[in-house]
Amino acid sequence: MIEVRHLETLLAIRDGGSLQEAAERLHVTQSALSHQLRDLEVRLKTPLLNRRTRPARLTTAGLRVLALAEDVLPRIRATELELRRLSAGRAGRLHVAIDCHSCFQWLMPTLDTFRKDWPEVSLDLSAAFSFAPLPALARGDLDVVITSDPEPLEVVQYMPLFSYEMVLAVPSQGPLGAARQIEPADLADQVLITYPVERKRLDIFNVFLDPANVEPAAVRTAELTPMIVQLVASGRGVAALPSWALDEYRNLPGMKIIRLGNGIWRTLQAGVRAEDADTAYVQAFLEQARKTCFETLPGIRAAQPQAMAAKAASLPPPHRLGIV
Repeated sequence: MIEVRHLETLLAIRDGGSLQEAAERLHVTQSALSHQLRDLEVRLKTPLLNRRTRPARLTTAGLRVLALAEDVLPRIRATELELRRLSAGRAGRLHVAIDCHSCFQWLMPTLDTFRKDWPEVSLDLSAAFSFAPLPALARGDLDVVITSDPEPLEVVQYMPLFSYEMVLAVPSQGPLGAARQIEPADLADQVLITYPVERKRLDIFNVFLDPANVEPAAVRTAELTPMIVQLVASGRGVAALPSWALDEYRNLPGMKIIRLGNGIWRTLQAGVRAEDADTAYVQAFLEQARKTCFETLPGIRAAQPQAMAAKAASLPPPHRLGIV
């Protein structure tokens, strides 16, 4: 029954001190203002203004409606301002989840730069290792999911960030240390060290071992990349990781980096809801992510169409990684 225009009328009467001043504030005639006030009084079946006093004063009921106006109108105006900012693409929410243990290396500087350029966008970051991030994205709980394993969801659109080669870290003194490349059967007697992630979300199984129907001798997990690398260097097993994640360890004594087959390339993607894909700050985040990655990560390439994936796999490895 009570409309925003009614609340604005009561507030204008309070601020102006008279019906004439209130009408001027609202850019209406005094007659129109009086008619609007009487309309509300009829709706509420109670007088809101004591017209016998000079100047007219709000009744107890009028003061109650005024209190509502003081509470509601600022919130409406703040929401309208926020919506205008949203429509202009300058404000909003960006809750990011990463489905990649080694992505912190480039994601944190990306977020730091983005935060400076887009201060009105609320940022949050979570690691999606203990929950399914893509359904959460579809529900609206998240706004961006960084993943190399996109799932076909009607409301989610995937945007490629970069392509990277997945390689195998092996003990240099072990049986695989002299290999030029690794075939699936070579891992049948090896301990495979992985991040503590579900098997179905591990590329080494999805695109290398499972298609060849090969199982490693055992699987053990470690939370952090440095821990995995030290386990490999000490002869405890082998580990498949993105080539750029191993770059700083390429000269570590006791470890070698070897290609998987003719080269296994994966594409890291950012999943966003289709309705938000063209939002200015979402596009700015993706642009900054790509810029940061290509400035800091060795051996990555621009994401290629599916039709070129086989060609990418056959290209020579990045020399600076020391892959043999």
